Amino acid sequence: MTDIKKVTTPLDDEVIINLRAGDSVSITGYIYTGRDAAHKRLIELIENGQELPIKLKGQIIYYVGPAPAKPGYPCGS
Repeated sequence: MTDIKKVTTPLDDEVIINLRAGDSVSITGYIYTGRDAAHKRLIELIENGQELPIKLKGQIIYYVGPAPAKPGYPCGS
């Protein structure tokens, strides 16, 4: 059985350095979601020297988008 690493956002550098691809992780705290328009807006704010609506350091941003449902399933995967 794989050990589950427990992390809390915002993540500090030591936690990030010790995570590996394939690790099972239990996350406590915020996970921000966004699609291309949200990422574009963040880049525009940064390029224009404006303050971001959230603090990004140590945060998790999960790219989300629609996924068509497979036949017989209620939602995409």
